[in-house]
Amino acid sequence: MSIAGLIMQQLSRNKFVSPTTAGTMDFAKLGILIALLVFSRSGPFLKMAVAFLFALLGTYLFMKIVDNIKFKDPVFIPLVGLMLGNIVSSISTFFAYRYDLIQNISSWLIGDFSNVIKGRYELIFISVPLVMLAYLYANRFTIAGMGEDFSKNLGLNYKNIVRLGLVIVAFITSSVIITVGVIPFLGLIVPNIVSIYRGDHLQRSLPETALFGSVFLLACDILGRLIIYPYEIPIHLTVGVIGSGIFIYLLLRSKRNEAA
Repeated sequence: MSIAGLIMQQLSRNKFVSPTTAGTMDFAKLGILIALLVFSRSGPFLKMAVAFLFALLGTYLFMKIVDNIKFKDPVFIPLVGLMLGNIVSSISTFFAYRYDLIQNISSWLIGDFSNVIKGRYELIFISVPLVMLAYLYANRFTIAGMGEDFSKNLGLNYKNIVRLGLVIVAFITSSVIITVGVIPFLGLIVPNIVSIYRGDHLQRSLPETALFGSVFLLACDILGRLIIYPYEIPIHLTVGVIGSGIFIYLLLRSKRNEAA
């Protein structure tokens, strides 16, 4: 998820864009709901395929909206993504309530490691070759983040690179949601923290982003197991609380830098 957020931030040229703030996760949720309604007896692979298609559609729609917005304020763009995601989430909740699937859909959407069992966690391995692919194309993503005109001047097929980035983001997001559930802010705060001391060159920052994201998630999981031991706080809540605080800090830091 950290790598997915890093790719999205590079392609959209906005540090506050991630699968959480671009509607990608909300579209993936809608895809899972459609899979539960239409393919009620299907396995997790088919559910992930449907979630991937919806996540890809949602991410592509967000990028198109961003391209047509003239006011490119760093905070305004993710607000548009949050509005889009909330609309889609409301549609998902309506149909889940209509067809008595609120509990079913909630079990998929709350990030919780206690639900990771044999037969479900294997889907997360799908993201491994995608991470490797992201590393191979890291330099191209870096160039694409400088704009379409600049990329074309260097002989880069800008649209194909953007499409590849969107596919990687959608696949990673859908596999994580199907396996663990929704983990908010992970793809937002980790790339920002790494870029503070490592810069925006993807090939240099991508391994550290993956490592720091893993360490941060592990620390949040250990904390969630210790606070109310022997009970466990879902990773969704732990990362959400800590991540929201870091997100506010990053917003204030961005405003101070602009003022300076």
